[in-house]
Amino acid sequence: MNYNAPQSNYQPPVSVGDWIITLIVTSIPFIGFIMLIIWAVDKNTPESKANYAKAALIVYAIAVVLTFLFISLVGLSFFSSGHRASDFGFS
Repeated sequence: MNYNAPQSNYQPPVSVGDWIITLIVTSIPFIGFIMLIIWAVDKNTPESKANYAKAALIVYAIAVVLTFLFISLVGLSFFSSGHRASDFGFS
């Protein structure tokens, strides 16, 4: 067996500087979300960055669903309590 055979799918690791730039870009509202989508589907993106983008998008989707469920639950409990909005200072 030849253990020194070159691997055809080798990708150099993503540098620390590139990860810092990635984290800064993803922290920008709306632009970061678009960049995550681009990195997740682009074939030229390094595999580790593409996996990070896919994981971040999954976490964002879970957060949106949980936020929607929480707001719905609070809204339903508010309206089912029999109180009016004016009881809480809302017009």
